[in-house]
Amino acid sequence: MKRRNFLQLSAIAGVGLSLPMSGFLNACTNHPEHSLEFKNLISGLLKDWTDGMLKVQINNPSNIDEHGALGCPSCSHIHGRCMDAVYPFLYMADKTGDPKYVEGAKLVMLWAENNVSQENGAWTVIKNPKSWKGITVFGAIALAEALYYHGHVLDDETRAAWTKRLEKAGQYIYNTFTIDFTNINYPGTAVYGLNLIGNVVKRDDFKAKSKKLAKEVKVYFTANEGLLFGECKKSSSKLSEKGLHGVDLGYNVEETLNSLVMYALKEKDEELLLILTKSLNSHLEFMLPDGAWDNSWGNRMYKWSYWGSRTCDGSQPAFGMMAHINPVFGTAAVKNTELLQRCTADGLIHGGPGFIEAGIPPCVHHTFTHAKPLAALLDHWGHLPEINSNTNLPRTTADGVKHFKDLDVFLFARGDWRGTVSAYDAEYHYKYDFRQASGGALGVLYHNKVGLLCAASMAEYHMVEKNNQQLQPGKDICLTPRVEVFKDTIWYTNLYDLPVTIASKDENGTVELVANTKLKNVDRKEITGTASAFDIVYNCNIERVEIRVNTKQDIAEQTAFVLPIVSPSSEVVTNINKNEITIHKPEGLVTIKANAPIKVKEISGKRTFNMVPGVEALPLEVYFEEGTKSLEITVQVS
Repeated sequence: MKRRNFLQLSAIAGVGLSLPMSGFLNACTNHPEHSLEFKNLISGLLKDWTDGMLKVQINNPSNIDEHGALGCPSCSHIHGRCMDAVYPFLYMADKTGDPKYVEGAKLVMLWAENNVSQENGAWTVIKNPKSWKGITVFGAIALAEALYYHGHVLDDETRAAWTKRLEKAGQYIYNTFTIDFTNINYPGTAVYGLNLIGNVVKRDDFKAKSKKLAKEVKVYFTANEGLLFGECKKSSSKLSEKGLHGVDLGYNVEETLNSLVMYALKEKDEELLLILTKSLNSHLEFMLPDGAWDNSWGNRMYKWSYWGSRTCDGSQPAFGMMAHINPVFGTAAVKNTELLQRCTADGLIHGGPGFIEAGIPPCVHHTFTHAKPLAALLDHWGHLPEINSNTNLPRTTADGVKHFKDLDVFLFARGDWRGTVSAYDAEYHYKYDFRQASGGALGVLYHNKVGLLCAASMAEYHMVEKNNQQLQPGKDICLTPRVEVFKDTIWYTNLYDLPVTIASKDENGTVELVANTKLKNVDRKEITGTASAFDIVYNCNIERVEIRVNTKQDIAEQTAFVLPIVSPSSEVVTNINKNEITIHKPEGLVTIKANAPIKVKEISGKRTFNMVPGVEALPLEVYFEEGTKSLEITVQVS
């Protein structure tokens, strides 16, 4: 690498490069103990997941509609992408010698050919030839990796048939994908996919298309923070009213950035590596200390599962393979994998930390996609840099307030408190509003001692992708903290006030953010006949977080601030008095006080559960009392 580029990359990464970039990865071959701990973690988890998938695999030769597919414990349909499991299955077959994994791989491929395979080389997302075919790129990468690294475990006839099928898939991607034909995760992933497939099936035209897409994707990074954008329709042109691009953290870190990193390292694309290093650092600002991805604000957060995005692959490759540039990337890979392990039961990943205790069955989609990146890391293990969790995450050591200009999102930190306040107004869909945290809302509240306290959900839960989301169990209660009014049964809240503005300051040990917001309905119409303009003030010091809600207008309708607190049903709630409650968490006591009575929204059972981000919560609400124009709520941990 030229000295000039080496120094540029060091500056962008924030740390000096520990290793030069040449070949795929020039890194240590004798891994330190800490890296081996990570290897043991992912090896054990991969075995757990592959065995879990085999348990739910359908073996019914008399019914080709289901024979070989992975049954889903939560969904009434078969997920068309279950053939992605071919890669982790073949990895395990190669490493263990157990024929059950070869059989599992053959069965998922058989099901795919019988049910979702198309004449033009595509695979469809469900058994309907008219359904979405863009997912072909993900299945093709899985098949290519399986053949490239582990094809020798197959008989010659099967290997030849699968290689031929892979070339057909590559041809479909080559013919169909342009840089802006849909969300950026598809062409971005095709950068690596076409390169990989081209190498496996010896097609230079595939690799040339890959190089073209790689050149074009370089403009899909925001001006200030270098965040990958394009998660909207149409990816290259749609801007919000504030002039912001469509960015989704979950899709970026768990899918697109992986492929771009793997391509850039393999092809030694130094310009792209510089861009990606800055982008990875910016994305990493949103990882919480427990390894969770804070996608509360993302414009596809309807698939947010706290650990990532429901149908993506996982963030391990991008961050693990770049750990020689910045060791904190290795910490991110380890911490997120540990979180995935905590969300695993009976061999399958559950869609959030609250699923297991709440008894919500898992969707198998999470497991067959997230198994792939673990296999990829293990296949590249001999070339990987040192990966451990010795370096603190940015949000672990954060202090003060940081504004992301390209998102209009604020991160704050003081002592053990971490929070996110969003004024991001980009929308995923041009017609329907699947409202993520916005309108000056608190997207996340986290405390280092007790963990997650608040986490945004969709304003109203919608099956935006009916084949890729689970049904909401029970009543849908929004988990995003908010001001709300129901007038003539119509819901008005600050969550729908997209032009909201936020001011911040950090003085005398207190971080303060002030959101000037208005109450609107889903059609963006402002409420009339009662107070509509409110200031939501968030104050954070070492001891507490305080939320003040003020208005200068007369309140003529019942108006409340709703503060759902993440809390499994096993935690004891104590009413100290009408204005104070405590929640006994394993690691500490959470105390919530207000200057008016604290109530719990009407729920069935002890808690409400929300699919986004997959947690149980206690939905607290505090109403403005008659004649008052200010509410004060404090949250403390002891």
